[in-house]
Amino acid sequence: MPPTHHTLTVRLPAAATDAELAAALTAAAALWWPGDRRRPRLWPEAVPAPAGSDAAVRRRAAEASRPVAPGHRLRAVLLRYADGEHGHRPAPDLVLTADACALDAHSLRLVARVLRGELDPDTVTPLDGPLPPDPHLDDATRRLAAALAVTAGRYTGASSVRVAVPVPAKDRPPYALGALDGYAVFTADLSPGRTVGDLLATGPAAPLTEGEEPPALGLVADAGGGAVTLPTGPGALPAPAHQVMYVREQLATSPPDTRLSALDPLSAAEGAARLALGAPDSTWRPTPLRIDAAFAAQVAARPDAPALTSGAATLTYAELDSRAEALADGLHAHGVRPGDLVGLCLPRSTDLVAAMLAVLKADAVYVPFDPEHPADRRERTARDAGLRLTVGDPAALTGHPPRPAADRRAAACPAYVIHTSGSTGRPKGVLVPHANVTALVDAVRDDFGLSPDDTWTCFHSAAFDFSVWEIWGALLTGGRLVVVDHWTSRSPEDFHALLVRERVSVLSQTPSAFTQLAAADRASRAAVAVRLVVLGGEPLDTRPLLDWFDLHPEDRCRLVNMYGITETTVHATATTVTRRQALDGSRSVGRPLPGWSVRVLDACGRPVPPGAPGEIHVGGAGVALGYLNRPSLTAERFVPDPLDPAGRRLYRSGDLGRLLADGTLEHLGRMDDQVKVRGFRIEPGEIRHVLLEDPAVSAAAVTVTGGGEGDAAAVRIDAYVVPAPGAGEDPGPVRERAARLLPAHMVPATVTVLAALPLTANGKLDQARLPAPATHRVPAAAPHEASRDSGPTAALAAVWQEVLGVEQVGRDDNFWDLGGNSLYAIRIGTLARERGLPGVRLRQLYLTPTLGALSDALAREP
Repeated sequence: MPPTHHTLTVRLPAAATDAELAAALTAAAALWWPGDRRRPRLWPEAVPAPAGSDAAVRRRAAEASRPVAPGHRLRAVLLRYADGEHGHRPAPDLVLTADACALDAHSLRLVARVLRGELDPDTVTPLDGPLPPDPHLDDATRRLAAALAVTAGRYTGASSVRVAVPVPAKDRPPYALGALDGYAVFTADLSPGRTVGDLLATGPAAPLTEGEEPPALGLVADAGGGAVTLPTGPGALPAPAHQVMYVREQLATSPPDTRLSALDPLSAAEGAARLALGAPDSTWRPTPLRIDAAFAAQVAARPDAPALTSGAATLTYAELDSRAEALADGLHAHGVRPGDLVGLCLPRSTDLVAAMLAVLKADAVYVPFDPEHPADRRERTARDAGLRLTVGDPAALTGHPPRPAADRRAAACPAYVIHTSGSTGRPKGVLVPHANVTALVDAVRDDFGLSPDDTWTCFHSAAFDFSVWEIWGALLTGGRLVVVDHWTSRSPEDFHALLVRERVSVLSQTPSAFTQLAAADRASRAAVAVRLVVLGGEPLDTRPLLDWFDLHPEDRCRLVNMYGITETTVHATATTVTRRQALDGSRSVGRPLPGWSVRVLDACGRPVPPGAPGEIHVGGAGVALGYLNRPSLTAERFVPDPLDPAGRRLYRSGDLGRLLADGTLEHLGRMDDQVKVRGFRIEPGEIRHVLLEDPAVSAAAVTVTGGGEGDAAAVRIDAYVVPAPGAGEDPGPVRERAARLLPAHMVPATVTVLAALPLTANGKLDQARLPAPATHRVPAAAPHEASRDSGPTAALAAVWQEVLGVEQVGRDDNFWDLGGNSLYAIRIGTLARERGLPGVRLRQLYLTPTLGALSDALAREP
């Protein structure tokens, strides 16, 4: 934004007197502004310090930064300093400050020349302005404007930056007085691939049109010498001035074909300091341990303590260890050897946890599958992983002789593989070693106060890496783990009751699930005993946490927001969320865990300035070994860490973030088209790949929309398909096939059939021209008879309409086909109870997904 005032400091002869200067100013002002009652006067001020002292410098700066009083054109302050050595009288300084709306920088120089006696006031003529500007910039001004734009773009992430540049008026009389000069706008295109030559060849700056506000970012005219300079003062620049000048030097010395991305506002020393800011804590050195070895230490310390609860059954540490040993013997009998991959497809139960431990005891690698995922998807993933064996029934592993004793591999060897979505249609298997998991637990054990007194829940699917934290966080610290069955995890009321009943003290949740649980907590009279809530898996909107803080003050229940990725072993950073942060809507995910590192780097792998956006890179103790059987993808995403003497790697997360000057990280979302859907990381490309495998589809597109204001339930996936020649136009079979190959959270809510996909001039998908998704309905003779019903069916239809955002619902409309998901199902149950209807459980929606069938089922309930 152009400055509100101009200032100029003029050194006067030592012999100049106050009376002479005051008289000259009064005479000139009377001549230039004869009808103005607020003519400027001279303000003599004594500075009790030598002219060259720090105190004098501060005083001059203070006078220069102080704006003119409202209604005044000009302020003139005469600073006289303390005598120098031998009574020498120093020269005074005249500080002139002008309202920018009354006098421009050129005019202020004319005023100074008159007061110094260099120019007769009669030769100066006041004029009304502004006059038409000359938008042509000289090379020096263009280079400075370009440097400011490049630096600002690096701090903000903008690909186009506008800079206001002061420009002289055309045909200005040499002694004209007034606000006559104007501003033009230098627009810098910083798009990828642009070069220094492109930027410096940018066309003439565009003059501001009448009434147009100049950009907030701008240069200022120097009243002292007529040059254009950077503005000064707090908040005047988005970056330190020396960084802008450093970029200006690079613009002046770099070849024209130099990419703008190669310009760096940070000096080598500043870059090194930024890298060190997110480096691992060198004082924290975990002892590499295998998971099963760390568990064995807990068994030895407290064999009779409760370890695992599922339903009414509880196993002690000794009993869980014995069960796992028996299953490990069975694995060996079935041919499992060290390093083999063993699939686990078991419901949430004591057997699931025991089987995980058994695989580790057999020195193999467990690969968890979610039994709720389609069988076809599980089979594809199993083939891709090259599994030795898949355990679906642990009974087949019992009753075998003890396996021979053998040395187990080192803690740096893989412990498990968890698959994440892949853009090529193949889920990516992430290889995570034992040492990463034990380091994670050790990194937070003291800070979180984890102890054998804690009771944890295993709420999440074993195929979701949050479960790694829940299971081993409990069992490697001597706590008790309560396994939450599938249907209880889908009912906030039932889950809340479990928390109360089991006296759970450590709870881990995705923010979207926690929002539903918090609502159930507000509605319940029973109090939970939770002392620690760990939130992760997806971005956190802190504002909804205020209601939780009302019932669970910070001194009794600690909320921790953690950021992490499967490839960096669940968590990488942590921050305690306070009421103040919730009120502020903080996006901070905190500082790196001990042993972890966080860097925010640009496209060239250099550290970005403090607070500037860049790609989050995670290093240290949690970085995985890579992707299973995907060497090229591993090399692309796992890159060398130049600061790690051990030669370990950084993981390029693909997440956008800001590393602040205090070392805290803000998470800003994804850089690519990867998205989070209710805590799960998905690649839309994988969904598109599955659609294109359908013989009835010749082209496909996938969009992910919704989720604004932190509403995870509103995130929806929509698909668009072009039928293959000879195929029908019914989207139902296409969606049904996709549902057999994709987990529920990846199945498109709608499939819209198009004659052709809209394309841009470059032949790419034009998402802006895609039509609104078509809602799939099962054909019915009377599709909207529910709207004519009275009683419970109509009331239930109204609930569906409100939650799903549809205008009409018929008896044969399917909840899932209307865009329903598990979070919407929970909302339907809550809203139904609020309106006096029977509660709708998620399991019931699966069994009776149409409105009519659900209404009839509810009517039959006692």
